[in-house]
Amino acid sequence: MKALNRAIDKFCYRHPRFGLPNLMLYIVIGNVAMYLLNMMDTTHTLTAFLMFDPQLILRGQVWRLITFLFMPSSGNVFFFAISLYFYYFIGRALEQQWGSAKFSCYYLFTTLLTIIFGFVVWLCGSPVFLSATYMNLSMFFAFAILYPDARVLLFFFIPIKMKILGLINLAFYVFEIITTPFPANLLPAIAIVSCAIFCWSDLSYYLSRNRQMYSRQTSAQTLNFKKEAQKARKDQSQRGYRHKCEVCGRTDTEYPQLEFRYCSRCAGYHCFCQDHINCHEHFTQ
Repeated sequence: MKALNRAIDKFCYRHPRFGLPNLMLYIVIGNVAMYLLNMMDTTHTLTAFLMFDPQLILRGQVWRLITFLFMPSSGNVFFFAISLYFYYFIGRALEQQWGSAKFSCYYLFTTLLTIIFGFVVWLCGSPVFLSATYMNLSMFFAFAILYPDARVLLFFFIPIKMKILGLINLAFYVFEIITTPFPANLLPAIAIVSCAIFCWSDLSYYLSRNRQMYSRQTSAQTLNFKKEAQKARKDQSQRGYRHKCEVCGRTDTEYPQLEFRYCSRCAGYHCFCQDHINCHEHFTQ
């Protein structure tokens, strides 16, 4: 995947004008047109003329290689509108981040994989209904990898981070792979593979950065605590007392009946008496 990802990046760098700018706008317009056509065509005669059918494609109806991308994913107007909004929003964000060339390559590559899959299962005697639903949903994975902490308004009023939305989307994909009969359950896997190829470098960087940050923070906290503990023990031997409250200044030498504790939420090594262990401002440095 790493080599293929680099090859795609090199191609897009050398051909920056490749692809169609603002591609998701045309995808959304096509979906709306197909949805309206499906509503007016109660017998589904026209929509059947546009669906993916390998046998008819080989007979010359090549437009089906494109028109199946616009098949609506939901019959409910509300959910259909919500899905198109998110498709356009995320598609535009990916295009701005990657550039029109790479985003167009991503959509074209995923489309080609889906078409090849459709022909393979047809030749095996198990034709499946093809649409761009999983292709479009796979953009959520790419967006979550590029902008994991970005917040979006789910249903326009529920704030949620993209990495959470990406995990929810992944759970949906896993559910579809498990519950959908074979070979139709491979369609979500194709979308995931395509997303992984195009986001490989970003995903590798994100994971390695998080590991380094976690390792650095853990190491720093451990070293700082040991250093502060050694310093505290040295100070104790010089002062003549062992514990001293950071708030009231009372020591275990002056008040042997008091209990003293160290706060785990404070940065460093700070001691407090029993009266102030739960009611003090935490040290941050």
